[in-house]
Amino acid sequence: MRITIAVVMMLACVMNVSAKVEMLSFTVPENEARYKKLTAELRCMVCQNQNIASSNADLAKDLRQQVYTHIKKGQSDEEIIAFMVARYGEFVLYRPRLNARTALLWLGPFVLLVGGMFLMIRLMRRTRDGDAPISEGSMNRARDLLKKNSKTP
Repeated sequence: MRITIAVVMMLACVMNVSAKVEMLSFTVPENEARYKKLTAELRCMVCQNQNIASSNADLAKDLRQQVYTHIKKGQSDEEIIAFMVARYGEFVLYRPRLNARTALLWLGPFVLLVGGMFLMIRLMRRTRDGDAPISEGSMNRARDLLKKNSKTP
């Protein structure tokens, strides 16, 4: 009885996991390559960390269909990307263009790296230069404390 219940549960899980596969036909192999390239470069606005090629969100399916339609119309990659950016903004691009709005995004990591290296070098120099010699009085006091502690069991 337990085995039957386990088999039925596993079949129910497998049946729910089945996904719908999109069947798109291209007459020219170059258009299929363009489609794959474009869908890999466009971000899913719902998932935000996936491209539309690998996302199963409804919006990603719609965007893939739009890319397919634009390719079928004979539009260039630049025209398709311009359409998507005009409609959804720069966020739809996985690799945003370098402009005034995205300069911090592109240059920020380098600025932080250089700033961190500068800070690290400055701190290393300060500690090296800041080591003051120990006075004779402090040395004598340390020796006395060590002698005192070594006598106590």
